Amino acid sequence: MNSDFPRIMTLLRKERGISQKQAAMELGVSQALLSHYEKGIRECGLDFVVKIADYYQVSCDYLLGRTVERTGYSDSLDKTVVAAGQQAQENQKPSALLTLNKKLILDSLTIIFQILEQADHKGLTSEVSSYFMVSVYKMLRAVYSANTKNPQAMFSVIPELHAGVSAALQSVIAANISCLVSGKPTNGFDAVSASAAPSLSPEIISRKHPDLAPSLYNLIRDIEEKMKSLL
Repeated sequence: MNSDFPRIMTLLRKERGISQKQAAMELGVSQALLSHYEKGIRECGLDFVVKIADYYQVSCDYLLGRTVERTGYSDSLDKTVVAAGQQAQENQKPSALLTLNKKLILDSLTIIFQILEQADHKGLTSEVSSYFMVSVYKMLRAVYSANTKNPQAMFSVIPELHAGVSAALQSVIAANISCLVSGKPTNGFDAVSASAAPSLSPEIISRKHPDLAPSLYNLIRDIEEKMKSLL
């Protein structure tokens, strides 16, 4: 069994808002056994994979992390590309990989901006937006510089400085965001009050963004797998 299965199975249970004890009872297994499955301590058989898929109303492919679509390979994207982070992805065409990653990023950004809209906090919206804009700027300059013949006139910061300075700016913005969400004013903005902070959970996000949430969850999973490889 792959490493995605325990994680996705646990996430689906939490989305539904049910306890491990209740899920185990309804699935006809002991809580201890379900706990071992969710932690990846023990591997289950194919029959249990199918049972879990039916229980959470998702496809086995989704449970195994092979698609971002909960119902399976429902479109041309999933027919050509496995979920980001899978080893098989290395053999896919760049255009298909681009389509997948674009979906993961844009869907996730849409959720974040809708959360910001709900928070209705000028400072947080400004700083988070600036953070994303610096990211776009940095990546644009990275791909723009791939061809040394491309004219640099569209940028006012020279090539030798832009990487370090943009990284420093993004770090300052991240620090501002950290202050705001921890209840401290900064950069001329009031802190985010406890009453303004959105109430979030996997269940809430899935309920409010049923079409977008799978992309966000896959993005989280893929980035954390990359993070773990550095630890």
